[in-house]
Amino acid sequence: MTYSGQFFEVCRELNADAYVISSHQDSQKIQDGTFTLEHRPIPFRNASGLLYHVGQIWYGLRLAMTAMRFRADVAVVADGTTHWFMLSLLPRLGVQVIPSLHCVLWRKFLPMRRVEKMALNWGRRLFSRDCRAILAISDDIAEQVALLTHQQHPTISIFTPVYRREQFALLAPPDNGRSPFRVLFAGRIEPEKGVFDLLEIAKQARALSQNIVFDLCGDGSALEALQQAAAAAGLADSFICHGHCDQAAMRQRYEAAHAVIVPTRTDFVEGFNKVVVEGVLAGRPVVTSAACPALSAVREAVVEVPPDDTAAYAGALVTLMGDRALYQQKQQACLKLQDRFYDPKRGWAARLKTLLLTCKSQNYGASALQPEYRET
Repeated sequence: MTYSGQFFEVCRELNADAYVISSHQDSQKIQDGTFTLEHRPIPFRNASGLLYHVGQIWYGLRLAMTAMRFRADVAVVADGTTHWFMLSLLPRLGVQVIPSLHCVLWRKFLPMRRVEKMALNWGRRLFSRDCRAILAISDDIAEQVALLTHQQHPTISIFTPVYRREQFALLAPPDNGRSPFRVLFAGRIEPEKGVFDLLEIAKQARALSQNIVFDLCGDGSALEALQQAAAAAGLADSFICHGHCDQAAMRQRYEAAHAVIVPTRTDFVEGFNKVVVEGVLAGRPVVTSAACPALSAVREAVVEVPPDDTAAYAGALVTLMGDRALYQQKQQACLKLQDRFYDPKRGWAARLKTLLLTCKSQNYGASALQPEYRET
């Protein structure tokens, strides 16, 4: 269930006006009842050095001005919108801030760059003093907030991605014959998502077994180069790039799969990576590493390997293919974990609604559902 859809649902339930801003590159603005929707590109988003930070600061200033003109009571701000320290302007304008964190604040396994560390240190005030509460999608994110603020932070409300049960409930179980053993990758075809590591994993797996086939679903800037590298390695028949797949095609790929692999690299600032959860919902064991914050939520159904270790990934797949007891154990764990991701009470909308009602009751008495309540 999309976060934008959940946001609109919460606003309707609270009878709230909302000004919704996305960073889509095509500027436009529309009014739809009580919702104002604007595409507002971030300037210099793809620049490097000083220009990038100028764009982030300017965008933050414009957000503050919009919130003030809109007379917003609460600003719900997702990561990637602007530098966090810019949001400390909002409480001084009478706007309560709820950061919504979908990615880790810094890469877990690599030292922070100097500018990155400086920006986070400046943002410490927001997370420790200036925000009303924090939404976070994983324990890894909550732990980083606690570390950044020296445990001096407001409530952190952990949410989970929520799915509609019918999306996965009728999937056929994996083929017990396992010949070939099909491994599914779903996501952007980019180096930082580990796609070239995945090709190396396929090479090493081929050396251990001739019975493993990799299906890659997704598009990206590295797709053509990856296909050429797979062909050059003699793996065109067992390393298949399907490109972008719609929902029906993805359903077929999940039904054909025996396992799901998520080889995200440590040099990428990872979010929850919902493919890990989707593998579990499909009843397919997952092979991944602690570079994916989703691991802690579904660890029982995962074969965990060290980050960036292609040999460990290949070995895990071969073991999962050959060890039927291990495979069945992980598959049963998938089934036990699924209900939590179908439960709306654990989702972003439910957590946000609770926080908004708390903010409203603490500041405006019993008028939590009045139409003058506004968000941005």
